[in-house]
Amino acid sequence: MFVHLISKIQKFYKIMKLLQKTGLVLAASFMMVACGKSGDTVETTDAQEVGEATGETLVIDNQSSKVNWKGYKPSGQHYGFIPVTSGELVVAGEEITGGKFVFSIPDLKIEDLAEGSEDYGKLHGHLQSPDFFDAANHPQATFEVTEVTAYTSNNSVADKDEFASDNTPASDSELAGSNPTHWIAGNLTMRGTTKNIKFPATVSITDGAVAAKAGFNIDRTSWGLSYGDESSAVDKAKDQFIYNTVSVMFDINAK
Repeated sequence: MFVHLISKIQKFYKIMKLLQKTGLVLAASFMMVACGKSGDTVETTDAQEVGEATGETLVIDNQSSKVNWKGYKPSGQHYGFIPVTSGELVVAGEEITGGKFVFSIPDLKIEDLAEGSEDYGKLHGHLQSPDFFDAANHPQATFEVTEVTAYTSNNSVADKDEFASDNTPASDSELAGSNPTHWIAGNLTMRGTTKNIKFPATVSITDGAVAAKAGFNIDRTSWGLSYGDESSAVDKAKDQFIYNTVSVMFDINAK
């Protein structure tokens, strides 16, 4: 009987050790799933080094290329575009290896207001002021490609939690669309500040021409556009703030 009891105790410890090892493996697996693949979503980081691009240089078509924007506050939203004035993309075969384009802040357009109206003039002037772009000192903004990788079926776009209102900002997954082909990362410079932003894009390269479309959100305060910063709103229920989230949509064509 004593030998039988010892045998049961030994089996019990073997089972416990097996469960312990299995538990550690399962825990590690859950951690890997929970953490996901690093960088597989829209993200803003410090400026990155720009590598040497190889291939054919294509000129940006500034007549059809623009940067669309949309800003939000609980009581409304405004949207428009900023013209692209110059730039280039470098292509090797079917891949973008580099590129840069410049857009003009003073030429920013507001499409939800009648140009020439008093409201248009007030908002346009405010956006040009030091409260936002400080266009007198920083009339140009630039985007320079630092990395382009394939968007795969394993990738996903995570959405940020936003304060709910009648004008909650569009989500990153909504802006990305249903069929992204690539992840594009690049240094975005506005108001003298450079940050690297990574986002999904739909890119097509056909007969020596490139069309690239992308939609994503940025936190405007990362570039010093801090007027009405929502993080400083004492009482958000009073709607006395502007969302820090701004939606950006690139529509870039080169040939």
